Amino acid sequence: MSPTPEDQSMGELFGRVTSDLSALVRQEMQLAKVEIKQEVRTAGKAGGLIGGGAFAGYVALLFVSVAVALLIATVLPDGMSETMRHLVGFVIVGVVYGIAAAVLLSKGKRELDQVDPVPQQTVETLKEDVQWAKTRTK
Repeated sequence: MSPTPEDQSMGELFGRVTSDLSALVRQEMQLAKVEIKQEVRTAGKAGGLIGGGAFAGYVALLFVSVAVALLIATVLPDGMSETMRHLVGFVIVGVVYGIAAAVLLSKGKRELDQVDPVPQQTVETLKEDVQWAKTRTK
């Protein structure tokens, strides 16, 4: 039978508390590992689904682009050869995508130029902390 808390010395009580706390921390760490592992597994599955969806969307875009190019070729004048009409249809679709790409890249570059990699607020706070520490040491 283990002694009651009233019968234990301070050292024994402190040892038990330390041991119990250590066991609790180990259990919490084990729980965190299990939770993180589950979250990583879920994120991996989600990433795979997003990648598959993006690939399927890309393939769909290619097929729709070919269909649009062929549709454009059917409305071009009959005086052109069929090959030339197809070529013009694909060039028109390509130019539209090129314009969209240029607009998106330009907008993205403008937004990227506004990004400041230095955390200005943190730098200011650190400067204030240094100044405060200097006034305290004088």
